[in-house]
Amino acid sequence: MPREIKEQHAYYLRTAEHYDAMHVHQVDEHGKALGGFMGLADVFGPVGSVLDVGAGTGRAIERLKIRWPSARVIGIEPVEALREVGHKKGICADELVAGDALTLPFGDDSFDFVIETGALHHIKAPIGAVKEMTRVARKGVMISDSNNIGQGGVVTRLLKFAIKSLGFWRAAIFLETRGKMYKSSEGDGIYYSFSAFDCVDTIRRKFPIVHYMNTMRCNGYNLYRGAPHVMIFACKE
Repeated sequence: MPREIKEQHAYYLRTAEHYDAMHVHQVDEHGKALGGFMGLADVFGPVGSVLDVGAGTGRAIERLKIRWPSARVIGIEPVEALREVGHKKGICADELVAGDALTLPFGDDSFDFVIETGALHHIKAPIGAVKEMTRVARKGVMISDSNNIGQGGVVTRLLKFAIKSLGFWRAAIFLETRGKMYKSSEGDGIYYSFSAFDCVDTIRRKFPIVHYMNTMRCNGYNLYRGAPHVMIFACKE
């Protein structure tokens, strides 16, 4: 197991009992994204099944089951300590299960919708996870995650945009992290530099209708250059 994955598992083992207090609030960025998703999914539904990738302690599962009580709602989470917290809250063992976002244990088009809330920026190869999400989704996908280009002050955001536009982003992150390509914090554990917008081309191959919403305050009207966190909902006609 790579060092960063060991560190991330150790972080969640240490913080699992306080995970919801640290990360879950009704009107935080993921709470807003879930609200937006449920509204759009009803428009493009009906909704009979949803898969939550990187489900943590089951925050999304709880909300989705309230919205669609007869739907099949499953969350996969690789960290046992987080699953255990979810099970203690009353989420069934067959609703919050072990799983890897890069190799989802489901067939093609197994769920109406597949979502993630803040999981992709913890994955070294997030596009691989997005490919899996689109593979098992039948009607659409929702991504709620960070946008590195939209974070920081005006000068920082302009500099980031220029570096990425010129194709030097990976080199810049390599230098910044001294070759590790990831960072760590007490509030989020191990995380990678990530923009949810980088997933759009992959998603569009199957789900060409794409909707965007900022879930934190946006600096200006350009979400890519000004929103630190976004919700992306994609579906078919």
